[in-house]
Amino acid sequence: MRLISSVLLSSLLTITALAQPKKIPLPARSPLAKPKLVVGIVVDQMRYDYLYRYYAKYGTGGFRRLMDEGFNARNNHYHYAATYTGPGHAAIYTGSAPALNGIVGNDFYERNIGRLLYCAEDTTVSTVGNTGSAGKMSPRNLLVTTIGDQLKLATDGRAKVVGIALKDRGAILPAGHAANAAYWFDSKDGNFISSTFYQKELPQWVQAFNAQKLPEKFISQKWEPTLALNQYTESTSDDQSYEATMPGEAKSVFPHEFVVQTGSSKYEVLRTSPYGDQITKEFALAAIKGEQLGQHDVTDMLCLSFSSPDYIGHAFGTHAIETEDNYIRLDRQLADIFAQLDATVGKGQWVAFLSADHGAVDAPGFSQQYRIPAGVKTYGEIGETVKATLEKAYGPGQWMLSYINQQVYLNHALLTEKKIAMQEVYELLRTTLLKQKAVVNVVNLHNLGAEALPLLQENLFRNVYHPNRSGDFYVMQSPGWIEGRNKGTTHGTTYAYDTHVPFLLYGWGVKPGQTLRRTHIHDIAPTITALLGLLEPNGSIGNPVEEAIK
Repeated sequence: MRLISSVLLSSLLTITALAQPKKIPLPARSPLAKPKLVVGIVVDQMRYDYLYRYYAKYGTGGFRRLMDEGFNARNNHYHYAATYTGPGHAAIYTGSAPALNGIVGNDFYERNIGRLLYCAEDTTVSTVGNTGSAGKMSPRNLLVTTIGDQLKLATDGRAKVVGIALKDRGAILPAGHAANAAYWFDSKDGNFISSTFYQKELPQWVQAFNAQKLPEKFISQKWEPTLALNQYTESTSDDQSYEATMPGEAKSVFPHEFVVQTGSSKYEVLRTSPYGDQITKEFALAAIKGEQLGQHDVTDMLCLSFSSPDYIGHAFGTHAIETEDNYIRLDRQLADIFAQLDATVGKGQWVAFLSADHGAVDAPGFSQQYRIPAGVKTYGEIGETVKATLEKAYGPGQWMLSYINQQVYLNHALLTEKKIAMQEVYELLRTTLLKQKAVVNVVNLHNLGAEALPLLQENLFRNVYHPNRSGDFYVMQSPGWIEGRNKGTTHGTTYAYDTHVPFLLYGWGVKPGQTLRRTHIHDIAPTITALLGLLEPNGSIGNPVEEAIK
């Protein structure tokens, strides 16, 4: 019996062994080639025409390196209304639209919480880097993923993703939810800070950078023009009544001194100067070294936004010597970054794209000099008109919850209680507002199909509408008009001066060339993810620019 059992056991073991698949070694294969580093660059308020207007003043290592040796999508536009900083940065890195990603403005009325919400605010986190409140920020209000998030997911978190800007939203929204860190500038102490959303304390390299006190060095200097004033041939003369003055100045002319206003943060004034870009550049170089970006076995990503062009544009306008001077200087900052990437990551081993979060309208005072229709509506004036019109028609009450981003947010509960139809209110306000020279149309965001709009503009409004975060009616400004002050300029409309921005692509895997076909901001993210062999962000609605990829 024992012998039979032994024979049976031996037979079973033999059968089991024969049934096991043989281990066949995989053939040696090289991993798919990928760049070591992706660098996303956003120049805040850079209109497309700045590439060419100042081209002769640029060196060969900055903007022109991207233009001459890379790919240029020359007819690149935003695909939604409300062209502001927060939505622009979100759209570039998500390939999405505000209707999906939820970032419908820098600030917006959130119906679910019943108040204005800042696009990057997060009361559940704390500042890292000081004891102030400037770090209570995160990407929680962004409802979709970014390029960096997809890179993190594809590498099981091994890729490093870092966002940097003077503006918090310019660092946070591009970097995304899964980023290693985002850093932004605190004007109170002149340091780069972060939030506990990312980490509990600043890395040593950030602490070392802050210890240099670069802002203190710059604030003691003047903003002098780089060239002789008569060489700024692409700009107006220096003294223009429609340009804003820097704090403490009597006239808006060079040189500009940095005077700290009572009650304002000490280093706030540096934002409206080329030194803001220089500080950003120096911090970016420190990040490349400190985080060893591009030195890993997977692709890393640096999301870099230059905020100062926006501050300068708002103050001085699109044709000021200050604007031209800043772009000449920014060109040199970009050249420094690219040279450092060549040295540390390796030429041909990194890929960069450059775009802008929005453009800007010419200062109305400038346009009027050429008899072009333009004007200024004091900020808040339209909102007050809406409020007064509703109270005159329906009596006292909070009929309007907010007027922001050119949108009217009505009190739905009160309208329901009083049995007042939305369409009735729309027709009332449209009739009233169209009497103003500054208003060309009032759009009912709930009934876009019924609006007499060109299809292109109809889609711009469709792409910006989010049910919980958008208003009910959109007050369209007349072309050339702004809502704000009569100094400098602004942005936020559906017109080409706000929607037409650069899209330059350079480096690893990029096929040099250009296209004049219309591309959109939402095409940037899928182009980059296609280049990297990644799944596009989950809210992406764009398409890769095929001509740009080898």
